[in-house]
Order: sequence, then structure tokens, then C-alpha cells
Amino acid sequence: MPDAKRGDLVQIHRIVLEPDQRPDNLPSCTKSVPYECWIKGFLIDEGANMGDEVKIQTFIGREISGILYQVSPIYDHNFGEPQKELVSIGNGVRRQLEKT
Repeated sequence: MPDAKRGDLVQIHRIVLEPDQRPDNLPSCTKSVPYECWIKGFLIDEGANMGDEVKIQTFIGREISGILYQVSPIYDHNFGEPQKELVSIGNGVRRQLEKT
């Protein structure tokens, strides 16, 4: 049974530029690695397993191919640790506004 079937929300991975295709004006640590992207969309193929080359339709309707990376991908980004200096600013500003 395939990991994903037609219409499933999936994430693909693709290499946009290999290191030798990247501009010469990049720092060497950046230029030495490929330029990669991960794209979410709906599987067009009948079925696929992780690591298969697949075609997806993105949320805006573009058709893109890449390597199946994840099925039902989650949004796991955040804004990092709270900054001590910023935590109390909201209350301080609120008090100042109440005085005016």
C-alpha cells in the first residue's frame, strides 16, 4: 500500500541549484551546498511512497515535481524563545497609554 494517494496533502523536496550552479559571489560555506526547497501541495499521481519522484499541485494551482518527503505535513515553525526585554514591554506601554 502506498504512503500517499492521489489528492493527499504532501510535501516534496527538490534541488533548485547544485553547488556548481550557484553564483560565484556567495560566501564559500553557502556556495558549497545545494539550493533546496520543500513545497506542499496535493499529490497528482495515483499513489507514491516516500522517496518517489512525484508531481503535486500547489495551493495556487502550479504543478511541480520533486521527491516525496512527507505525507500530511505539519506547520512546525514558531517565533523562538520569548525575549526577556520584550516580555514586559506590553504592560509598560499599556500603563503609559492609560495615563494619557
